[in-house]
Amino acid sequence: MSQSVLLHNLEHKDLRVITERGAAYGDDLMFTLTFPQEFRHVQAHYPIVFRRTDDADGYEALALFGFETGENLFLGPQGWDAHYIPLNVERRPFLIGRHGDELNVHIDPEHPRVSRTEGEALFLPYGGTSPYLERIHSVLLTLHQGLQTMPAFVAALVEHELLESFVADIELESGAQHRLMGFYTINEERLRALPGPVLERLSRDGHLEAMYMAVASLSQFRALIARREARDGRQAA
Repeated sequence: MSQSVLLHNLEHKDLRVITERGAAYGDDLMFTLTFPQEFRHVQAHYPIVFRRTDDADGYEALALFGFETGENLFLGPQGWDAHYIPLNVERRPFLIGRHGDELNVHIDPEHPRVSRTEGEALFLPYGGTSPYLERIHSVLLTLHQGLQTMPAFVAALVEHELLESFVADIELESGAQHRLMGFYTINEERLRALPGPVLERLSRDGHLEAMYMAVASLSQFRALIARREARDGRQAA
């Protein structure tokens, strides 16, 4: 298993990162992590679901790309077929490391995106970071800060018993069937029935809008099924 290392402007001055999208670069993902501040962008393309973590009352939010492991229905011959790519996908092969209280950019040098001959340069020829790496700095910081807000958001969901498990039985036109399970969604009726003072507090704390964004994202399941039908049709032709 490859390990990340601290990005260094001298040691890694010749590194480049391939930004094309495809399974060969690790984009064959069924889902990826997301966070409340990203829900507005995510819900326009992907269903947002939740999954339990190892913590007793812990959950994480996921943007869903497919119905089974290794299936990303947004990948096609022209790359990623959506106007928005979640930040946890865009940031690869980079991640944030910590040294004391200081945050640092790390890179996985064995990642298939990393190259010395093609892709976006990380550093300028005569010193300084490239515009691409500046963008990555912004992505990593936004992602880090966003994930820091998840515990409070999840605590509000758990406190008001808004999360419920669901099982989706999906039957395609070909007759193939898939069962999606192990995930949770926000119960819209329970959310709507919360008393006014609670809704006001959720709004004041910045949680209410994100909750409704997650609810709205479930309409994307139809589009996701349509993508699977179209893909199966192309493969059968």
